Amino acid sequence: MRRVVRFLTCLAVLPLALTLFYLLPFVHPVSTLMLKDLATLSGYERQWVDIEDVAPVLAHSVIMSEDGQFCSHRGIDWSELRAVVNDALAGEATRGASTIPMQTVKNLFLWNDRSVIRKGLEVPLAVYFDAVTSKRRILEIYLNIAEWGPGIYGIEAASQYHFKVPAKQLNARQAALLAVTLPNPIDRNPAKAGPGLKRLANVIQRRAARSGAYVQCLD
Repeated sequence: MRRVVRFLTCLAVLPLALTLFYLLPFVHPVSTLMLKDLATLSGYERQWVDIEDVAPVLAHSVIMSEDGQFCSHRGIDWSELRAVVNDALAGEATRGASTIPMQTVKNLFLWNDRSVIRKGLEVPLAVYFDAVTSKRRILEIYLNIAEWGPGIYGIEAASQYHFKVPAKQLNARQAALLAVTLPNPIDRNPAKAGPGLKRLANVIQRRAARSGAYVQCLD
């Protein structure tokens, strides 16, 4: 029993220690999905790129698409989370309330499903991650571990794969299409967007152009 307790304690402490390690700018974290691809010999494509070498319009588009309050919350958008809980209790369809820090810790430390257990772990990890990590570093890590297609991880590989340009040269339209692909990267292809995806991209492109104070934490 003591060994089990020690093992579980190590599992609990590991994300906290790794978060501190990931503060170092030369460390390039990988996601649990990337590790799974390696373990199953599937392989993956990922080229780390510093946030300075990502087109600002891409960063702005991802924030406006995934987490509009990214610069103002502390890991969790509590108003959105409360709205989702209230909808669930009322038996209504729920929308996503995951912030970029929540998605980052899920990709780094947890697994993909909608279980209450995973969400219960995700919330405190996101608060801790946001408390000790700068917003620029959080976004940099997220952009480099997010999945943009089968075996395609990170914005540089995604940009090269879908649009044949480096992330630094993405234009506003390409950035918006990549941003709206993130919720479902397996079924959505930014280079071959259908009418629905194009409409979503139109909305995000307009929001990114007017993002202003919503992205000031990246300055």
